[in-house]
Amino acid sequence: MNWESWQAFWAMGGYGLYVWGSFGMTLLCLAAEIGLLRSHRLQVWRRLKRMKTWDSQ
Repeated sequence: MNWESWQAFWAMGGYGLYVWGSFGMTLLCLAAEIGLLRSHRLQVWRRLKRMKTWDSQ
């Protein structure tokens, strides 16, 4: 598509709120997923460390 101005680009033919809102929600969900994965990975490492110390006792 070819827009006449930046304002027309951001408006997306009247669907700008839906389009940019969808992009925003997708980015938010991806960031949350990455954060949760990192959190779970840290929990697993801590649990493995505890298991290792229990085995050595």
